[in-house]
Amino acid sequence: MARNYISNSKDSVRMFKSNLLESLSKVHFSVPLFIFIPVIIYFTYQAFGVEKMQIIPFLSYYLLGLFIWSLTEYVMHRFIFHLEPMPGVKWMERVHFIFHGVHHDYPSDARRLVLPPSVSIPLSTGFYLLFSLFLDPAQLAAFFSAFITGYLCYDMIHYAFHHANFKNKYWKKLKDHHMLHHYADAHKGYGVSSVFWDKIFLSDFEKKNEKIRTDKKQLAD
Repeated sequence: MARNYISNSKDSVRMFKSNLLESLSKVHFSVPLFIFIPVIIYFTYQAFGVEKMQIIPFLSYYLLGLFIWSLTEYVMHRFIFHLEPMPGVKWMERVHFIFHGVHHDYPSDARRLVLPPSVSIPLSTGFYLLFSLFLDPAQLAAFFSAFITGYLCYDMIHYAFHHANFKNKYWKKLKDHHMLHHYADAHKGYGVSSVFWDKIFLSDFEKKNEKIRTDKKQLAD
């Protein structure tokens, strides 16, 4: 069976003719930290300093925010990033490649492993407006600080899985889970920061090896 194209090059293909659009599609992994850590601090301050929220209600909505983020991560990865374009519909194939296909073709490209601000800022704003329809200001502040914390952890974990080695057994297993998604079966293993939802929605790998046997050198250009 023919395998999908995968390159282990640390660079990737140019996606846009425009230099501006091309630059907006790439980002250093540290950029989300500079953007979203202040956001987390701001909403934590809003919860405690402005809304005078007590610790128990804060922790309740904070844990809820982390839980909803983990589900959001899974749903977006499985049903949006891996939405298959209609065969022969060029614009859908192009959109799919830009949003996620390029990452599967060039998984070692360090500049396309975290969401660029051109995507993460509008997306986080949209989620904030959505949650504001259901939560009061205090609840929203606690919930959203956790939701963004979850996103930031996801981005950093995802980068580390592609560019770091782990000695800890838990992190090694989690990295193996993600590498199987890339090198064994892209239609399973959608969880990155957790395998919980893969188990719930039966998209986990049936047999997981401690060591992925795929020889990445054979997949390199």
